[in-house]
Amino acid sequence: MPGPATAPSLRAAGVSIGYDGRRVIDGLDLELPAGRVTAIVGPNACGKSTLLRGLARLHPLESGRVLLGDRDVTDVPRKELARSVGVLPQSSVAPDGVRVAELVGRGRYPHQGWFGRHSSDDDAVVARAMTATGVADLADRPVAELSGGQRQRVWIAMVLAQETDVVLLDEPTTYLDVAHQVDLLDLLADLNAERGTTVVMVLHELNLAARYADHLVVMSAGAVVAQGAPQDVLTQEIVKRAFGLDATVVPDPVSGTPLVVPMGRHRSGADG
Repeated sequence: MPGPATAPSLRAAGVSIGYDGRRVIDGLDLELPAGRVTAIVGPNACGKSTLLRGLARLHPLESGRVLLGDRDVTDVPRKELARSVGVLPQSSVAPDGVRVAELVGRGRYPHQGWFGRHSSDDDAVVARAMTATGVADLADRPVAELSGGQRQRVWIAMVLAQETDVVLLDEPTTYLDVAHQVDLLDLLADLNAERGTTVVMVLHELNLAARYADHLVVMSAGAVVAQGAPQDVLTQEIVKRAFGLDATVVPDPVSGTPLVVPMGRHRSGADG
């Protein structure tokens, strides 16, 4: 998939976001490296998904700005923004009766003209996206009939078909078995390497985040606890601070990146 050599930067400046009168994120500043893979990790309810929704303009900010390059995203028309930023929210609901190829094809909408007609180029992009995510053989199936893992891969295919410079994914490995999790993260790493796409994803799997991310953002209680290269950020002290988890951190035998091994109360071999 051809694309631009340089993706625009994405930055949160003094961002505050809340729900029902409760502030979840307060005055957060964050710059996501352009053209790199960033993983946002942290305990449940720490504000990871809220931050991603704010970056994607899916939830209004109480204060602050989100900048795409040098432009406030609120100043960018929605269709233009959709040509630059692709988003996979945590919960996506397909229209009743829609089939796989049709749903993936909706990723081409931002690139179509006034009459919204598909071209042969659009069809080729959709076919590549379905092949890359392993759903080409499901093209004629109703989305509602698929398993959770299959549906997740269809949604990811739709985001890939959008061919944006920036991709924001909220827990993209949800519902996927381990093999498909690795396949997906390999695919996103390839997308970044081949197109220079900025990939930002919320992940629960710390060890996969450390293996695949160039830049790691650790959150707790609506704030950034640490950020930087995984080997600098994912330490025993930061894991304890952010997650309240006693763990040891050792080199991953496959990648050499940090591998978090929880202690737990029931430790193998503790009793000799």
